[in-house]
Amino acid sequence: MSRYLTHALSSMPHIAGLASANAGARSGDGLSEASRAVTPTVPSVPRRSPRRLSYPLLLALLATPAAAPAQDTPADLVDPFVGTLADFGQLSPAAVAPFGMMQLGPDTSPANHAGYDHAATTLLGFSHTRGVGVGCSGAGGDLMISLRYTAQSGPALIDKSSETARAGTYRVRYDGGIYAEMAATRGAGVLRFTLPRAGTVDLRIDPRHSYSKRLAARWANLASDDFRADLVAGTVCDQGAYHLHTASRILVNGRPIHRTLTVGANDAATLQIAGKAGDAIEIRTGMSTVDGRGATLVRDTEVGSKPFAAVAVETRKAWNRILGGVALSGSRDQRALFYTSLYRVMETPVAIDDPDHRHRDNKGVVQTSPDGQTRYANWSLWDNYRSQMPLLALLQPERSADIAQSLVALYADGKAQWSTPHEPFLTVRTEHAGIALLDMHRKGIAFDADAALAGMAADSHTLHRGTPDEQIEAAYDDWATAELARDLGRTDIARTFTAKAQNYRPMWRSVFQTPGADGDVVKARGLYQGTLWQYRWAPIFDLPWMTATVGREQLLGELHHFFDAGLFNMTNEPDIQVPWMFTALGQPQATANLVRTILTTPIAHPYTNNGKLPVPFVGRSFALSPQGFADGMDDDAGGMTAWYVFATLGLYPLVPGEPWYVVTTPAFKQSAIDLGNGHKLTIQRAGPAHGRMTRATLNGRSLPNFRVQHADLLLGGTLKVTTR
Repeated sequence: MSRYLTHALSSMPHIAGLASANAGARSGDGLSEASRAVTPTVPSVPRRSPRRLSYPLLLALLATPAAAPAQDTPADLVDPFVGTLADFGQLSPAAVAPFGMMQLGPDTSPANHAGYDHAATTLLGFSHTRGVGVGCSGAGGDLMISLRYTAQSGPALIDKSSETARAGTYRVRYDGGIYAEMAATRGAGVLRFTLPRAGTVDLRIDPRHSYSKRLAARWANLASDDFRADLVAGTVCDQGAYHLHTASRILVNGRPIHRTLTVGANDAATLQIAGKAGDAIEIRTGMSTVDGRGATLVRDTEVGSKPFAAVAVETRKAWNRILGGVALSGSRDQRALFYTSLYRVMETPVAIDDPDHRHRDNKGVVQTSPDGQTRYANWSLWDNYRSQMPLLALLQPERSADIAQSLVALYADGKAQWSTPHEPFLTVRTEHAGIALLDMHRKGIAFDADAALAGMAADSHTLHRGTPDEQIEAAYDDWATAELARDLGRTDIARTFTAKAQNYRPMWRSVFQTPGADGDVVKARGLYQGTLWQYRWAPIFDLPWMTATVGREQLLGELHHFFDAGLFNMTNEPDIQVPWMFTALGQPQATANLVRTILTTPIAHPYTNNGKLPVPFVGRSFALSPQGFADGMDDDAGGMTAWYVFATLGLYPLVPGEPWYVVTTPAFKQSAIDLGNGHKLTIQRAGPAHGRMTRATLNGRSLPNFRVQHADLLLGGTLKVTTR
């Protein structure tokens, strides 16, 4: 047994109580600095010696002995509470549809960056937007609605035993018996309150509530049949701003009430309603990036007068269509964590077109999408170009074409690296959009590649290149520009940007080849996040040069040291590719052992974004629980959950921009992916999950380097990994 596994297992008794001890709200960029009374562990690597499944296939997989009963569809297995405790994931149980703007869910006190903390018992209300796992103080929280009996005082307490969340819905009982239910579509949501007793209730709609800086809030109409708000708030980290328009209507027992709301302190709109026991008060809301008329159109088109249950069922079906593209054999808990992770991957980016195809671009100009296309927004590319975007390219190629064209559109007037003052919806960062575009282009996803190349080349002049990490990040972007130019036959641009991409190399040799005394210091030498040791491996696009410069055996030894000395950080993205590098350098078993340990075993997590903990947090990196993630580990808009999905399938896109995957031991004995066009890929593991890999084959053809091309996977068949 490796030293990594021995230490991880020995530390497990110290894990109990960590969740409750860290249940409080935190601010900042996903940080937690408190000491933990746990035993630190030191990771090490064992060294080796010198689009949807067909219904019949899905039924066949579910019929295996380890499978769950037939009623457990993928959507039923999703647990939206995973990652909603304190700073463990920064997620929310809000009702959301696949790639939907609407995230209708609870706001609590205390709260994490998405407005909710699973440990909280005080309810503030229910809001309609939020970023998922994006750091800083989050963004969203728009149009918060609360309802209480007029005579009620004190905090509104949550009945935790009543709280349930499913893919597309959230329900809770609070404040002595009021029952709140939420269901969401792409751009609309239904919030329904059922009264436990007769009495007058106060309905309050707060347009100024926000997780980031509220910049403007204006009521455009106060009639209860169509009350409208125009909202502006800071995006994540208050870099830039997004603009949003909402249109809502109030119904009591399914009928409009024809009332006018009253505006009071802080622009909150209120309405008193006299109710009877069992009365249902509904607020149906649509959102638009364009205007109030567009929000009304969204609301009336997507939910209209449909019963609450019908809205919930339609969204559940939409989630099953998306999640059912992968079918698994395995225990219920294994599949639940997989589908919960895939659910998070499929939340972003979001589709922003109104039903008439209008949207606003990031300059604030109204545009109309061509027939058959959808515009997307809500970017977090610095985090998820590494994993989530490649996973969408594999599992959602048609949608990825629209995502790619949406990225190309960002370049039209000069793409900001974070956000503009006129974003159509909350966003984080757009760095490395060009790498994502190159990756999709080389995987056969169609978009205007010539326009992309022009934008990427122009964008290069805006990139920061002052600190060591900025030089590597910019070099990766320049490499992507050179490679796309080469693919398009633009050899002049390819030569220019290849040379530009290689300008970082002298710096890498002086700073990273032999990290100095500050090598394990977070933010040393101006790094944005992480350490010199963690950023050392960042130029993955230039791995052949790194190998030639250092020497393969030397580089492998340094990789082993990286894990032996506990320098790896699974809680942030800059080094999440490193476990897979062993395979690229000829030691696939080291990758297999590391990945399995990360997936299944409590390990030490000593790093935060700002420094090292006095005592590392020890726990699972991914777990089926409200804690869900390691302390301080943001999901980053699907960045981390996509890593988990790839790792469990036994594939990983080591170099985004190059269309191939590392192959390792799959966590499941069998999984099947619908690739569309009648093609299906079955991934099999023959042998124990903890065994030594002896062979990988695709349709019987050996993969001697444990590497498989994307184009070969798209043909379908069987990818088989044999262990013993």
